[in-house]
Amino acid sequence: MEEISKNFIHAFIEEDIAEGGRFEGRRVHTRFPPEPNGYLHIGHCKALCIDFGSAEKYGGLCNLRMDDTNPAKEDTEYVDAIKEDIRWLGFDWDDRFYYGSDYFGKTYELAVGLIKKGLAYVCELSPEEFKQSRGDLTTPATSPYRDRPIEESLDLFERMKNGEFPEGAMTLRAKIDLASGNFNMRDPVLYRIRYISHHRTGDEWCIYPMYDFAHPIQDALEEITHSLCSLEYEDHRPLYEWVINNTDVPSKPRQIEFARLDINYTVMSKRKLRRLVEEGMVSGWDDPRMPTLCGLRRRGYTPASIRNFIERIGVSKVPSTVDYAFLEHCLRDDLNSHAKRVMAVLRPVKLIITNYPESLSEEFEIENNPERPEDGSRTVSFSRELWIEADDFMEVPIKKYNRLYPGNEVRLKSAYIVKCTGFKKDDNGSVVEVYAQYDPETRGGSTPDGRKVRGTIHWVDSRTALDAEVRIYENLFTDPNPDAADKDFLDYLNPKSLEVLKGCKVERSLESAAFPQPFQFLRLGYFCVDNKDSKPGALVFNRSVSLKDGFKPQQ
Repeated sequence: MEEISKNFIHAFIEEDIAEGGRFEGRRVHTRFPPEPNGYLHIGHCKALCIDFGSAEKYGGLCNLRMDDTNPAKEDTEYVDAIKEDIRWLGFDWDDRFYYGSDYFGKTYELAVGLIKKGLAYVCELSPEEFKQSRGDLTTPATSPYRDRPIEESLDLFERMKNGEFPEGAMTLRAKIDLASGNFNMRDPVLYRIRYISHHRTGDEWCIYPMYDFAHPIQDALEEITHSLCSLEYEDHRPLYEWVINNTDVPSKPRQIEFARLDINYTVMSKRKLRRLVEEGMVSGWDDPRMPTLCGLRRRGYTPASIRNFIERIGVSKVPSTVDYAFLEHCLRDDLNSHAKRVMAVLRPVKLIITNYPESLSEEFEIENNPERPEDGSRTVSFSRELWIEADDFMEVPIKKYNRLYPGNEVRLKSAYIVKCTGFKKDDNGSVVEVYAQYDPETRGGSTPDGRKVRGTIHWVDSRTALDAEVRIYENLFTDPNPDAADKDFLDYLNPKSLEVLKGCKVERSLESAAFPQPFQFLRLGYFCVDNKDSKPGALVFNRSVSLKDGFKPQQ
């Protein structure tokens, strides 16, 4: 991959590590802190590439930290999947793998320290009362417990930890500014009571820190220099800095925000993606229609294509929505350079060459990739009966149709020129056989007499063809913005997002095809073996992307 280009984040980093900067003489140190409550999706890739890529650019370090301070819906399944996805993209954290829960004890200790400094207090407002007391832009928030004596708060906070109170009965709040124009600073909650078993600590804790309190502490304890996060945390930065400045932590990271990644024709909310999975609208988190990294990987996306996509969309402070077609463009661009070319027939019709000897079989050399001569060639067999695409024949051709129809000649890819002489239909009126005669003088597709043959079609030898199932994927949603606030995203599910074609015919060379090797099925698109359902003798291929590029770059 090309080096990540300079952006405003890198400008800030360079300013910080330069002579006289706040991190002069220090190694750049970032972190990627996903919450293990679902699978990573393409939206996470931007943060992932920025965090790991920036550290890579400046010879620094990047930690992987599971943000597991909320025990609800967190699971080791997601932890393992996140690790796999990051490694697949080509990044590594070496020995710097942490959990937010590693710091529960220290975070509690620092919270006690805030109480002792008179900067935090135990509040007994219920969640409903808390909402009612937040005030508005002209009215300060209120809490009758704000001036609670330090010793009383210390006692109650310890009893909260010991499990003496029910959920919602008490919280620990920071004492900052009830009149602040930034509502995040109006004495925010630091700790709440939750009687939920944690995936790592079990029932050891019944109080859990809020993200806005835990996260800056974790960054500081790991001596992170740059805490890079999406733009929705910009209004939280004052609280991040308040926590850093008022707790006894060893370092003072700098938070920098960037615009998150949004892509049309999909949803990025983990909650909504989970609903698609749990309600059976997709086959799982790795369904190739999902924007999850495991889904994209199964569909045939490559790490290079995704990293290139992230690189090319750039880093900005301005939110924008990227065209899904651009993601496909990046994949197509990558696969075109190295995908092996093969022949497959997805909707097969028999082509019978009536003047070709029934007992004869030949072999033809076909290049594996015209873009890469070094990839060599392979042999494919040829006989009297072949499979061709159903739409490569028309009884009555439309204008500019240069494929098979009665009386017309076409070139069979790398083999012979044949002339259509007739066809056969079944009782339903569907064409089941096409008849043609070949010109023996045109072996390899040449025309010694110089005549022009406009059409070239692909084919598969019926004697050696393998059966396969092929899955054609389209966008999961019909609406470019199914996630809009005024819409129910489920109303826009695309009923044609998956087409399963059985009885497809592929050339014999694909017998040993294995994931993740990409293939270009000539004239049809880019495909890969399905990494879950395909097996020897029962091949399943997923279409990764079509050949036609629907992306139109802005002038």
